[in-house]
Parts: sequence; C-alpha cells; structure tokens
Amino acid sequence: MTVERNIVCTFCGCLCDDINLTIEDDRIVKVEKACGNGRGLFEGYNPDPIMPKVMGRDTTFQEAVKEASRILRSARYPLIYGLSSTSSEAQRMTVQLAELIGASIDSTSSVCHGPTGLAMQAVGEPTCTLGEIKNRADLLVFWGCNPLVTHSRHFARYSAMPKGRFIPKGRRDRKVVVVDVRRSETAKSADMYLQIKQGCDFEVLLALKALIMGRTLDAVEVGGIPAEVLQQLAVEMKSCRYGVIFFGMGLTMTNGRDLNVSGVLSLVRELNDHTRFSALPMRGHGNVTGADQVMSWLCGYPFAVNYSRGYPRYGPGEYTAVDLLCSGEADCMLVIASDPAAHFPAPAVKHMKTIPVIAIDPAESLTAAGASVYFPTAMYGIDCEGTAYRMDGVALRLKAPLKRKRPSDEEVLQALIEGVKSC
Repeated sequence: MTVERNIVCTFCGCLCDDINLTIEDDRIVKVEKACGNGRGLFEGYNPDPIMPKVMGRDTTFQEAVKEASRILRSARYPLIYGLSSTSSEAQRMTVQLAELIGASIDSTSSVCHGPTGLAMQAVGEPTCTLGEIKNRADLLVFWGCNPLVTHSRHFARYSAMPKGRFIPKGRRDRKVVVVDVRRSETAKSADMYLQIKQGCDFEVLLALKALIMGRTLDAVEVGGIPAEVLQQLAVEMKSCRYGVIFFGMGLTMTNGRDLNVSGVLSLVRELNDHTRFSALPMRGHGNVTGADQVMSWLCGYPFAVNYSRGYPRYGPGEYTAVDLLCSGEADCMLVIASDPAAHFPAPAVKHMKTIPVIAIDPAESLTAAGASVYFPTAMYGIDCEGTAYRMDGVALRLKAPLKRKRPSDEEVLQALIEGVKSC
C-alpha cells in the first residue's frame, strides 16, 4: 500500500492539486481532500486494459487504427470535437491531425464559454490568478454561477474562505455578492443576494456601469433589482480594495450571450479607474482552458476553426460542432474525451447517427458506445501524465499515480496521423 500526495484532480477547472491517494494492488482505495465529484473521478476509475472496438466488436489496436484512418482519409468534411478532458499534449496533436485532413476542429468551449471568448476578443480580459484572489480579494461577486455545487472546493481553496496574505481573517475579511435568477446554494451563503429577472443581465450590467461612472438611474428598478440596491452594489465595488467578478453559464447561455460577458468585462475595466478589479469565467471541464490556449497558439483562434482550405479560418456559428451537425455538413466525426451524444441538441445527435464516429475516451460513454471505432485510453492525471490549465490560465503538470495499461490519447492520435499519411 502506498500513498501518493499532491495529485491534481481534473474533474473541474479548479484543478485542485492537494489530493492524497492511497493505492493498493494498482487500485485507488482511499481519496483524501477531494470533493464528492473528485472522489468519484478517482474511486470509479478502472485502469485495466480494454480492447478497441470497430462497429461494436472487439479488435486489435492496429485494426482499429486502420479503420479509423480510412474513415478520416475518405471524408470530405471531417469534424473533430472535444479536447477539454485530455492533456494539452494531446490537444496539440489533435490540431496537427485537423490540419492534415482539412477538418473543422471545435472544443467544448463552443457550447459553454464560447461567448466569453468572443467578448474577450472584443473588449479584452482584465484577469488575475486564483492565488491573487486568495491573497488579496475582499469583494467577490458571483454572477450567473453556483460554485458550491459545480466547483465544490472553490469557496474553500481559492475565493471566500481561505486566509490570505492581505486577508488574514479569511471569510470575515471578505464580502460575497451573488447575482442570479434563483436563490442557489451559493446565494444562500452570500452577504448580499440580488435576484435578477431571466435574460436581463445586460441591462443590469449597463446600469451598474452607469452608476460607477457617476450617472443616476431614472428607473425604479432594472431587471427586477431595485435601483437603490444597484446603487449600494456600485458603492461596494468602487470602495473595495480588490474585487473580482466570477461569471458562469448564467451569462453565456441566456439572452445576450457574448454581450453579457462584454458587459462584465467593460464594467471591470471601468472599475479599475477607481480600484483594483478583475473578472474570471467559471470554467468547467478539467482542461477546457488548456484547449482554448492550445488552439489559440496553433490556429490563432480558440475554437470553431476550419482547415478545409489548408489554413485556419475562424467561424463561430458556422464551424462549431453543433452547427455543422445540425446543418448536415459533417460526414465523419472524431470525438476526443467528450460525450456529445449525451449533451448535444437532438438534431445534432440525429445526424451523428448517420455518419461514422470515432471516439477516443477512457470511459465507454454514450458516444463511444455508438461509435464506429472506439479507442479506450488512459485517464490523464490518473494513469497518464500530461499538462492541464487551471481556470485562471495557470499550467499544472499532472502526475500518473497508477501504472498505465492503456494507450494514451497522444499515442492514438499519433497512430492516426501516421495511418492517414499512409492511406
């Protein structure tokens, strides 16, 4: 029995790096410090080798590579999707493959924080690290997100609770504000809760910006929030020493989308004329931030990139996976560490069932179960090393506490690249 310390949990964008694992007979028998989601990730993982599948039947790795390479090579409009639950090294190889076969490549960002990327391109990103927040922030605003459920240790490790260099009393030195359409678990623990009407985020953000600039509001309420409450929040924002707005899919997946996020970023930019303020999206999957980073390095764009002309073209709403599937344009699909069959709209899933799908995934997800070719791979951060980016853009090296008995995502992708070249 051995104990591996300071392991990174890759369940969500927090990438908590203080997890202790007790290992016996190459199985994780005890998980310490992780949240419920993290414990499930580690305790539920079986590292034993699994045979690749072609049309649902077990086959050899070489035969699976041969069939997958044939599908990719013969496709006229291939689509590659996923990336967020794999390592940055694998993400780089995925871009290489997309360029080789002239594919469209898209990450899970397009269905969660894609609007955030568009807003950052238009306004800029007044950001910071989670370490800065822990040590300095005395005002935390959570807008359209519920971290106590989605990022269970965020409060305890990075934001509300921890004692920092300039926040010696921890939670007692901080004020927590929640803006949401319902009284979530996070809202119940806040010092100040503003219940906003569905779809009115942009109006409220615009009103707050006006108040920060010294204007007055003629309206009695904006978006369901009384004007005097907005005035109180504006005063709190201008008078804090260091403030942060964390925003989630309550902004990106409602009316306004990228305009909502632009409103947050421009509000924060205005606040920096008075104090120190930052904004940070609450990113979900473990390495979805890394997917944006790697795509931006290699393509110049964070998601929705098309290589059909031999060079990268950017087209949100045109080259995003959901749009290509719903329009019936994609004639084959390579899915890496994602499960679109379980989460995409019905028209997109319907088209997926009519085309060859290649799945690379540690677990036999709904997508993998129905795939033409399925490659079971090692899980990065458990039995495969790699690199992942935390939600604040900080890169962390992932250890492999278990022995690897399956191929890594990089090995499968390299085999596919060589197979396509030899077809």
